[in-house]
Amino acid sequence: MSSGTIDIDEFENADPDEFAERTDTERIVLFLDENDDRAWKAATIASELGLDTDVVSAILSRLKERGLVRHKRPYWAITDDTERLEAAYRLHQHQEAADEEYGEERLEELQTDDMDRVQ
Repeated sequence: MSSGTIDIDEFENADPDEFAERTDTERIVLFLDENDDRAWKAATIASELGLDTDVVSAILSRLKERGLVRHKRPYWAITDDTERLEAAYRLHQHQEAADEEYGEERLEELQTDDMDRVQ
């Protein structure tokens, strides 16, 4: 867990947006990738990242559906398919760039009268 401080050399050598707020999903993937020599219980991941265990469990389940993590009850590990992980990261980067350039999509703005109401 972060102590709220970093080494000044790490600060000086970092990219300008390196310390921007990450989503919970990004934090979990990054944590598992950086600790790819171990498998983790969801509760331990949650504790390490300061997140709710139920949130981590839900995110891990979605990541498993996408083939980005492996699961053997009760443990989770990052995928060993580095190409898949890199492709997912590239897609994520493209989506972030598009959101920055064009703004995030708002489903309620795309709704037509023929569609069910978006909640």
